[in-house]
Amino acid sequence: MRRQCAFLGTTGEPCRAAPLRDGQFCWVHSPEHAQEVQEARRLGGLRRKREATLSGAYDFETLGTVDGIRRLIEVAVLDTLGMENSIARSRTLAYLAQVALRTLEVGDLEKRIVALEQSVRSQRGQHSVSAFDVDASLRETGEEEAK
Repeated sequence: MRRQCAFLGTTGEPCRAAPLRDGQFCWVHSPEHAQEVQEARRLGGLRRKREATLSGAYDFETLGTVDGIRRLIEVAVLDTLGMENSIARSRTLAYLAQVALRTLEVGDLEKRIVALEQSVRSQRGQHSVSAFDVDASLRETGEEEAK
């Protein structure tokens, strides 16, 4: 049987973490590590606060979209342009230009795929399901078979 932390939450449910080697509690619930846990929580909060501040200052939202990645590259290019002229700066700018070019290509391909999907859907009379969305296609197939 797997050992489990002896801590019980406010609802009476046990902590699911493994206890420390010679103790009853996991690192988070161990009384001997209370100060370390408190410091870790403080640092985590500072990181999230700093992340939000930087995100707002640079008008940056996410790496999950082509536009978000473009914005990050833009910020990096502008910061690099502000550096003193050097070989390292030139190399960095050349690299960032290559990355930006690739990002533009991906963004263009994304737009072209969306246009193709819309064209295919309009020819088939479909309006909501992407031809490339495997999960949606499977659900749609299952619904058609159920009818």
